[in-house]
Amino acid sequence: MNNFFILTGGPGVGKTTLLRSLEKEGFSIVEEVARRIIQEEVQKRGDALPWADKTKYAERMLRGSIESYAHQQVTSPHNITFFDRGIPDTLAYAQMEGLILSPELFEQSNEYRYNPIVFILPRWEEIYQIDQERKQSWEEALKTYHEIQDTYLAHHYQLIEIPKASVEDRRDFVMRTIVATMRLKNNA
Repeated sequence: MNNFFILTGGPGVGKTTLLRSLEKEGFSIVEEVARRIIQEEVQKRGDALPWADKTKYAERMLRGSIESYAHQQVTSPHNITFFDRGIPDTLAYAQMEGLILSPELFEQSNEYRYNPIVFILPRWEEIYQIDQERKQSWEEALKTYHEIQDTYLAHHYQLIEIPKASVEDRRDFVMRTIVATMRLKNNA
């Protein structure tokens, strides 16, 4: 859907903070499914976790991302919606970890397309922090960034890098880019 935009990038580079800022401007948002899954699995002592059963974790992320997309199609089909990561992020994770996802899930993931412009937040070590759900080292975060970048390009998305700047400046950059994109689309 052309009004579904992804914010992506390596972990800990300000995606969620930027998403919250866009939400305050009145945009619909979809939060990252990975954090929710980790919280649920830890609470119930499950093993669909990146440090336990990575395949189960990836399949749960993929299912959750597809469900979030489908839900937005029904509830907000015409609103500009920002997703904190998209389906290709899960595919990048699976690729990076050498996981084989179920063929049905993989095929289904190709049916859900976002706006071809994807906003990627750059690597930014100065703001990177490890927390309860984010346990990756900076080196692992860099590897994740590159795998995400490669996956989106392989799936024919155009990556627009958001500058390292204040949250407000980043938000304004995203909004200006969307306005310019919509103008170009309407003039075509």
